[in-house]
Amino acid sequence: MKITLVRSMSRSAVFELVNDSCYRAPAPYTVTLDGAAVCSGDTNIFSLYSLEPAHTYTLAVTLDGVTDTLTFTTAEESFFVDASRYGLAADGVTDNTAKLQAALSTCPAGGTVYVPAGTYRTQSLFLQSNTTLYLEKGCTLLGGTDRRDYPILPGVLPCHSEKDEQYLALWEGNPLDSFAALINVINAENVTITGEGTLDCNAQNGDWYQNPKQKKIAWRPRLFFTSGAKNVVLHGVLACNSYSWTIHPTYSENVDILNIRIRNSSQSPNTDGIDPESCKNVNIIGNHVHVGDDCIALKSSKLFLGMKLHVPCENVIIRNCCLSRGHGGLVIGSEMSGGIKNVTVTQCLMDHTDRGLRVKTRRGRGKYAVIDGLAFRNVVMDGVLTPFVINMFYFCDPDGHTDYVQTHEPQPVDDTTPTLGKLEMEHIVATDAQYAGCWFSGLPEQPIEGVTMRDVKISFAPDARPGQAAMMCGAGASCKVGIHAENVRKIALHNVEITGYEGERLQLTHVDRYEED
Repeated sequence: MKITLVRSMSRSAVFELVNDSCYRAPAPYTVTLDGAAVCSGDTNIFSLYSLEPAHTYTLAVTLDGVTDTLTFTTAEESFFVDASRYGLAADGVTDNTAKLQAALSTCPAGGTVYVPAGTYRTQSLFLQSNTTLYLEKGCTLLGGTDRRDYPILPGVLPCHSEKDEQYLALWEGNPLDSFAALINVINAENVTITGEGTLDCNAQNGDWYQNPKQKKIAWRPRLFFTSGAKNVVLHGVLACNSYSWTIHPTYSENVDILNIRIRNSSQSPNTDGIDPESCKNVNIIGNHVHVGDDCIALKSSKLFLGMKLHVPCENVIIRNCCLSRGHGGLVIGSEMSGGIKNVTVTQCLMDHTDRGLRVKTRRGRGKYAVIDGLAFRNVVMDGVLTPFVINMFYFCDPDGHTDYVQTHEPQPVDDTTPTLGKLEMEHIVATDAQYAGCWFSGLPEQPIEGVTMRDVKISFAPDARPGQAAMMCGAGASCKVGIHAENVRKIALHNVEITGYEGERLQLTHVDRYEED
């Protein structure tokens, strides 16, 4: 057993047990700090809080009688800013937006804004560079319920030269006016949000879920939003009851999302968990996500921004996460016109999501909509209806059901045609599947380049019920389908075991090369 430091901040730190288990540790363990017992745990990722800045600690973890130690030093801190001194009211009713913003805006570089226990009603807050927001245990930032109190972020900011424009707010992949998030990091760097507190949008008590696909003044906000940011850390907090997508970094670099919990009602509309969009170098580690839509979705805009900017979402690590009850565990797209590159998923647990690995794209996403370098390793899926779905006929958008998107006749390969490269899945166990084990649908004019599966076990629930494995026209309800594949250049199965399926184990159409051992 070995312990490693994931990240150390001024008053908190994140650690990881190095092993092969998915999300949960092999056994419960205890943690001591400088010889004093501080906590116990049963997950591979854990955190410590209320630490002293610029202090060196000795950490010890004992599991099954074996102890490993680690020495680490917290980051320095210039100033400690107690937000309560700005006149906050912790009654959950009084609007604290201006006072909290004053504390955030006046914090010196290198400083920490500390919010003590209590419930603070607020609307959108904006963080500045080189600062930390620390939410104490028992602290809740509670979102206001009247959308008219939230500022609107313009989708497009015109340039004075009239030769260019800046894109700020995004709604489902397009630059459209949207309400600002509860927490915003825009054109800032070296920003940390940490602590054991809660970010509660309180959306269920407003009108955010009423006709959610209709624009009302502006499009719905996020819980956490970044744009043009660098070196951003979101750690430890409980994020809940989001207005729409919960964590939405856009056009940002070096984003760490560590050991947070996301809780949205399974009935809440489009409340994805973590949706990095056109971001580079993203670490999603140790998070527990329970939402009303996709748990983690990697995106890179729709056709307009994809063709104009072609900024991919790339270099993403997802590790030791528990992804629960959502529509998909890890989802690629469907807004991915800038491309998705170099994604590694390891040691994750997917618990009763509709799908496990879900890739969704369609004609019209564009020539820069290239998905490549996806590795999916050492994952456990429990009760996932369809463990693997790759769907290039996804019927989203107003034209999603048209012949242009849905026809299975080859179309010209042009500037609107997306591309799926090679995908690797290995060391995966999926139990109690229902609709299908694997459903791979490529375009006839642009087949999926390659799917390699190694050491994969899929079993079906004895009482499985039929349902639609992939959201595409012509794919009716299915039940206990082993592997359905169409328009794939190469499928390689190495030690792939599927049990409990009905009918033919393999349903292959227009698969150029198939190999199995």
